[in-house]
Amino acid sequence: MHKPDTGFWRDFTLDIPIFCSAVLLLGVGLLMVTSASMVISEQQFGTPFHFLVRQLIHVGIGVVLSLFALRIDLNQWQRSGFIWLGFSIALLVLVLVPGIGRHVNGSVRWIYLGPISLQVSELAKFSVILYLAGYLVRRAEEVQRSVTGFLKPMVVLGLMAFLLLMEPDFGATAVIMATALAMMFLAGVRLWQYAVMFSGVAMALAVLAITSPYRVARLTTFMHPWANQFDSGYQLTQSLIAFGRGGIFGVGLGDSIQKLFYLPEAHTDFLFAVLAEELGLIGELAIIALFCIMIGRAMWVGRKAYDIGHHFAAYLSYGLGLWMAFQAMVNIGVNAGILPTKGLTLPLMSYGGSSIIINCVVIAILLRISSDIVPLKQSRMRTEYAQ
Repeated sequence: MHKPDTGFWRDFTLDIPIFCSAVLLLGVGLLMVTSASMVISEQQFGTPFHFLVRQLIHVGIGVVLSLFALRIDLNQWQRSGFIWLGFSIALLVLVLVPGIGRHVNGSVRWIYLGPISLQVSELAKFSVILYLAGYLVRRAEEVQRSVTGFLKPMVVLGLMAFLLLMEPDFGATAVIMATALAMMFLAGVRLWQYAVMFSGVAMALAVLAITSPYRVARLTTFMHPWANQFDSGYQLTQSLIAFGRGGIFGVGLGDSIQKLFYLPEAHTDFLFAVLAEELGLIGELAIIALFCIMIGRAMWVGRKAYDIGHHFAAYLSYGLGLWMAFQAMVNIGVNAGILPTKGLTLPLMSYGGSSIIINCVVIAILLRISSDIVPLKQSRMRTEYAQ
């Protein structure tokens, strides 16, 4: 019997755990960006809501692009992976060209397109995951049985890592490499190959970290921030003070002291510290729980996709979930003083146009994977039960 065309939206099945956790994170993020930026916004722009308005615009753009992303078939994403990768590499080269890339806080990470700024590393993270998910499907047998299958994508990732380190952006490089290696592991590479490559990447990142003076300073400061609390350890000590003031229940929304010119980057990289001060341990655990729900569900959807043989959807879901997990873990760890300081935003929450827009598209793709995969899994289970 022919099924009438009911349209995409009628057939779309919303994944409640992913959607609700993402919306709550976005909502709390907007609230905390407003709270953390009002004073500095008033001083710099004469209005307390400058950063809120810009963040709302970023969210609006992200939502519009997400609606388009929801309509894109997974097969189209799979076919376009190499195009996205090439485009990202081209932008990473372009951002290093004098006069095109914009210097901010000693790094060249942004390309300005009129009133819009693009942080190329955010697009690079997405492109790597999209490309690698397709590669692991196309070269599945080679990846699992041959060293070359494992090394080929690492050459591409090495080129991208080199370009990112030229900016420099060590944090994005670490997140990309960690996500890629985790995806490789889930694809079933031989354990000894994985161990060798993991050790090599870890050693390379360690060498890069200790051969650059400013990175050495960050590492030593991270371990003993109070030894240089008014110099290299200033940002971290102010963040730790925020955590200490927050206690269990927090000082109250809007009542943070650290955001009043004490804590640099309070509305971007150190937003979680302001949240810890104002909402306390309860607020911190609630945010971590929302991330766990969203990421756990992404991994669950990936597993279901793998079970029914849709390996691209599985690897893509795994990769996007792992990316969110690693970046959230690093950001929260940096804020809490258990990881070296890195310029990574908190997904879906920190102020930043490129980050928020790409994160919204990521959520849309996860929702599309879930909508396509879960009904197929349920249908297969009913068929097997009937037999």
